[in-house]
Amino acid sequence: MNKIFIFLTTGFEEIEAIGTIDILRRGGVNIQSVSLTGERTVTGKHNIAIVADCLFEEISFADAQMLILPGGTVTINEHEALKREVRTFADHEKTLAAICAAPMVLGRLGILRGKKATCYAGFEKHLAGAIITDAPVVVDRNITTARAAAYTFDFALELLSQLKGKAAAEDVANKMKSIVAD
Repeated sequence: MNKIFIFLTTGFEEIEAIGTIDILRRGGVNIQSVSLTGERTVTGKHNIAIVADCLFEEISFADAQMLILPGGTVTINEHEALKREVRTFADHEKTLAAICAAPMVLGRLGILRGKKATCYAGFEKHLAGAIITDAPVVVDRNITTARAAAYTFDFALELLSQLKGKAAAEDVANKMKSIVAD
């Protein structure tokens, strides 16, 4: 079964990671959170501690379908083993997704060259060769980028649409809109 991995490092933007995980799981996607810190518990930008499903060292990329990079910190760009896997994914035209500051990882690797992309305001200089837009979510072939935390639901629903189809994404969106508090 194909797996989707989302990577967490100290200072990650919680809403971008947790919101994406939640929406994809609501849609029946096998997504696993992966700690890049060597510890299962990873603390986000707003001091929310999350227990990752697994450590980077424990996963196999052989059956991975999509890699997702949440933003909130530039330290994700310092994980060399992750960047090697991202580069391999790009070389094989497998699906990559990044939101907020995280598109800088793709940009610095040259993956965005000639492709439309977006990112958190001020990080455009890191998107080497990209055709930069200010759209909330941008899809260019196998790459999906999103601007900022405010667009997490749009980003996650787009990824769900890619993975399970537009009807599945619309179903999840509609069910989230109709949830009534007890």
